[in-house]
Amino acid sequence: MSKAQRHLVLIASFLALVFDGVELGLMPVASLSVSKSLLGADFTNTLGGDWFARFTAALMLGAAVGGVALGGLGDRIGRTRAMGICILFYSVFAMLGAYARSQEQMLVLRFLVGLGVGGLWPNGIALVAECWPGASRPLVSGVMMAGLNVGILLLSQLARLWPITPDSWQWIFHFAGAPALLGIFVLTMLPESPKWLATRNTTARPSAPLRELFQPQLIRFTITGIALSTIPMVGAWSASKWMIPWADKVAAGIDAGYKAATQGWWALGAALGSFAGAQLAAKIGRRRSYLLISIATWAMTVVMFRWTAPLQPSFHSIVFIQGFVATLFFGWLALYLPELFPTRVRATGSGLAYNAGRFATAGGVLLVGVLFTALGGDYPRVGTICASIYALGIVAIWWAPKTQEQLGD
Repeated sequence: MSKAQRHLVLIASFLALVFDGVELGLMPVASLSVSKSLLGADFTNTLGGDWFARFTAALMLGAAVGGVALGGLGDRIGRTRAMGICILFYSVFAMLGAYARSQEQMLVLRFLVGLGVGGLWPNGIALVAECWPGASRPLVSGVMMAGLNVGILLLSQLARLWPITPDSWQWIFHFAGAPALLGIFVLTMLPESPKWLATRNTTARPSAPLRELFQPQLIRFTITGIALSTIPMVGAWSASKWMIPWADKVAAGIDAGYKAATQGWWALGAALGSFAGAQLAAKIGRRRSYLLISIATWAMTVVMFRWTAPLQPSFHSIVFIQGFVATLFFGWLALYLPELFPTRVRATGSGLAYNAGRFATAGGVLLVGVLFTALGGDYPRVGTICASIYALGIVAIWWAPKTQEQLGD
């Protein structure tokens, strides 16, 4: 593969993840406005929080299914074809959200968006990992994971310029449909991974890569990847993300753009953190870095919910720091997960490991929604309780196997 082709792969995959991030950041900043519009006089703040949990759970469930089904597709038909299909899934169904006339319709559409969101990550990461030299992988992995949060940052800045309100929210779903053009380009123009092509042409490929992941030679790697991906995923959506509807509730009558500013500060920290996570893992080792990230994220999430609050001068500074430390995990995962699996099952293995956590996240967010209602809509208490999820990483990392890239760690 030529240098120009490698850069084209990196740019296209980065943009695909940017728009993936737009989908992930859309409902945290738009959910209450959508619910106020579609529920009308039946809306309450507690019901709005409950629907935020349901929308999040639907997206996570869809992403979990898509990560396994569409993630595995990349091992069968190629990384670029699977990427293009995933981009079309998340963009077309996101655009249809502008025409939803009930909460239930929006719920179904968020599940369908999730299919593409979940399938994109393993195929994009596998494609880039296979097209770039090993010495460049920490840098390239960091750039890729920063793409997700650049997308959230982009969305937040658009929402500050054109506030999302109960009377004006459909436009953001139209914007989220624009990447369909990128999906068509990826399907028709983007070069395929040479390693995948070589594996397809010269070796006996497994008829059931998902089954192979649970055979004795790979099952430890599969279970470890699932566990290490689940902890930050559940923590992010069951704890961290609640700060945005919290900011919306507190500041809605004072500053309509405050929720978008909150998401923007978090996304800025997250873009830097998701890039730095891969560099940190490469520099000080996979186990040591994951341990330190777990401790720092648990501490900063508690600080965010207990020591500050929306509209206080310190709030956005702490949100920025929390976004940075919490997303170090995802840069770490982008480097570590592809190292766990051989080329023939890399997309399937990475997709299963990364997205299996979304099954747990979907259930976890629904339980947090129940907790939120039981606590009378107390955002700080919910966030503080759920922050303890991050502490599980302190224990889980000691079972992580050393990969080929870190035998000297």
